[in-house]
Amino acid sequence: MRRPFLLLSPILACACILHAETVLVIPFFNHSKSANLDWIGESLAETVRESLDSEGVLALDREDRLEAFRRLSLRPNAVLTLASIIKAGESLDASEVIYGSYDFTPAAPAPPAAPAAPAASRGTLRISARVLNLKRLKQEPEFAESGPLEDLAALEARISWQSLESLAPRKAPPENEFMRDRPHVRLDALESYIRGLLSADPEQRHRLFTQAARLDPNYSQPCFQLGKSYWRRKDYRGAAGWLERVGRNDPRYREAQFFLGLCKYQTGDYAAAGKCFETVAASVPLNEVYNDLGAAQARSNLPAAIDSFRKAIEGDSGDPDYHFNLACVLWKSGQYQPAADSLRAVLERNPNDDEAAGMLRLVERHQPPRPGAEPRERLKTDYEETAFRQLKAELESKKN
Repeated sequence: MRRPFLLLSPILACACILHAETVLVIPFFNHSKSANLDWIGESLAETVRESLDSEGVLALDREDRLEAFRRLSLRPNAVLTLASIIKAGESLDASEVIYGSYDFTPAAPAPPAAPAAPAASRGTLRISARVLNLKRLKQEPEFAESGPLEDLAALEARISWQSLESLAPRKAPPENEFMRDRPHVRLDALESYIRGLLSADPEQRHRLFTQAARLDPNYSQPCFQLGKSYWRRKDYRGAAGWLERVGRNDPRYREAQFFLGLCKYQTGDYAAAGKCFETVAASVPLNEVYNDLGAAQARSNLPAAIDSFRKAIEGDSGDPDYHFNLACVLWKSGQYQPAADSLRAVLERNPNDDEAAGMLRLVERHQPPRPGAEPRERLKTDYEETAFRQLKAELESKKN
């Protein structure tokens, strides 16, 4: 995984040899008699992971976990032995692993003569969870929640709070505040979203995410997934429509803003793109965010673009694209010598960059760019917030 440099030199960043404390959340095991409820295990894992992440605990991405399971030949919905759980955690350098199980007791059928209750529950779900400390190979006491299946979102939130309380009690807000900030999600919307995550068929994923968003308009997660799907198809207006629906309390809000900024840039709304990137940079000062912010500012003819590109270079001077973009704005503003210096820096890092070489010849002759033929800024489309936070935690650990 590529790591951003937190506006530090590469030498200092690479010198950080301490590993930040990270948590792996494994899909909970289905101990019920219904295979149709397998999706709940994935839902629990995602909710707990996202909740921990939103409270500042480094929880490993779902993609990292899936890759580890593939390497270890572990089926995603299998009931794992303790040895396999330990092996999965160790393969990802996790400090702790959260795992658990759930069981479902169907509601007793109503007597034939009794009128059917309009909102009768389908049954009771009991969820249990444990935290395994891999450094000490010690299991924390089990904690559990139970309630109607229809209240799955609330049950998941309470399990998430107990997980946070067990792992990082200083970061855990009061339970009532934690629960208040977790919106209630309809069971059918939650199921559609998780089944979409689990589906390997792109069309089915899209249909299930769309269904989840329709069933619960305030549910952000499917909106994020749909936005990314449209982004990958280069349907930037369609992507923007979904990404704009990702709420501020959603764990993926900053990532949604990053891609929304890219969409706005691609559709020519540079002012809106700049606001999106500014929102992200205020919390996550990634080099790629400053680069794309500079690109949006350059398109709006804002002098601040120079400072944004310089911040990106300060964070990672080895990336030729940052030097190229700085050269573009310096050239357009008539600063020929600094522009030439930046272009030489590009060619030092990539001697085969024909565009930069052509620009350098013009800049050295003090020829301004031809109107309408100005070079296009080079955007970054990778968003590495998890790597950023992990490196930041490593640096803080080193200080302590």
